[in-house]
Amino acid sequence: MMLITNGKIVTPNEILEDHALVTADGVIQAIGRASDLAERYPTAERIDARGQYVMPGNICAHTHFYGAYARGMAIPGDPPRDFPEILSRLWWNLDKALDQDAVRMSALVCLVDAIKHGTTTLIDHHASPNCIDGSLDWIADAVDQAGLRAVLCYEVTDRDGREKAEAGIAENIRFMQSERERVRGTFGLHASLTLSDETLRVCADANVRGGFHVHVAEHEADELDSLTKAGKRVVHRLHDFGMLGERTITAHCVHTHESERQLLRETGTWVTHQPRSNMNNAVGAMAWDTMVGEEIKLCLGNDGFSNAMWEDWKAAYLLHKVVSRDPRQANGGTIWQAAVVNNARLVETFFPNYSIGQLIEGARADMIFVDYHPFTPLTIGNMPWHILFGFESSMVTTTIVDGRILMRDRQLITLDERAIAREALTIAPGVWERYAAYARR
Repeated sequence: MMLITNGKIVTPNEILEDHALVTADGVIQAIGRASDLAERYPTAERIDARGQYVMPGNICAHTHFYGAYARGMAIPGDPPRDFPEILSRLWWNLDKALDQDAVRMSALVCLVDAIKHGTTTLIDHHASPNCIDGSLDWIADAVDQAGLRAVLCYEVTDRDGREKAEAGIAENIRFMQSERERVRGTFGLHASLTLSDETLRVCADANVRGGFHVHVAEHEADELDSLTKAGKRVVHRLHDFGMLGERTITAHCVHTHESERQLLRETGTWVTHQPRSNMNNAVGAMAWDTMVGEEIKLCLGNDGFSNAMWEDWKAAYLLHKVVSRDPRQANGGTIWQAAVVNNARLVETFFPNYSIGQLIEGARADMIFVDYHPFTPLTIGNMPWHILFGFESSMVTTTIVDGRILMRDRQLITLDERAIAREALTIAPGVWERYAAYARR
């Protein structure tokens, strides 16, 4: 049992001072006056927040741990001209270069990054076509070691042949049947442009639970491919296979049509926005305010960028203003709704008996301490703009998941960052050599 005192507790409706918070068995047991809780729980371990903000942990709705080994790596030849070239020359060669050690270490370095930046739950989308069987267990083992919460899947695709597509399907199904305490599985698909009708049908039939995690219309090429081979746009194609719904995550949706957005809304499908990635890949900007107005369930991810999620808040806030040349676009309140409220509700679809992402009694004890000293008034009503213009990820000093401290006063407890970096660095040259060999073919 833990009693957190001397913090400014950020609840859904207000910021509480002179209050304390009690956790036990991974759950927030009580929030109340500090003096009252100290009297009620005299034997609880006391954690002094030292005046910091005690907030829900951040959530990432779409990421790729395996992308860690792309950091600093050169792509042979001229720079890619567009996103399809980025896929074919970078990512589809890098994922082939991954072996078991690389998969494990790429997860661990990303989890170090998540803890340091206060991201307590991550939804990952994995690919390692020469190392499929058991890959989700290696990632889950790393998540367990870190103490974080995650939802994992394997990326099924036809681009590496039928045998590997079938292996990816089997890996998803196997992992979805072996739930862990803080890790859940879903069914991963790459994108419509690398999936045949035959494979989509097999996936739809195999996934009796329903629910998929798939890239949608990140670039115009995805829509063009679907129109060419199926005579319909991507969202309509997926819908015809029964793949949309309240357990499905569609990442990006940059180039979706009005009729596709209507289907996403009607089916209750989740849409994740990754603004830093979209800018980096020059794929355009999704119709953020249009989707907000259409009541589509928007979430926020990072697509493998750093797990400093407030950076994606800021990128989303600015991207849509500059694209539209309208400062009214991407209001801070809509960023908060996606990143805090919707991200948490999405995670709860995989942890249906849990309350996640809010500091209330009965919720999972996932929280961070933030050493922020405002020089203007800070209320629950204007907090989105303080985060956008004042908060930095370096201000996160303590990260807690399920009532377990993973970092305290910026010192990692569950993971040894230096040892992980050293081991990852010994593996990187082999990954890069294998990547270069594939890239030259």
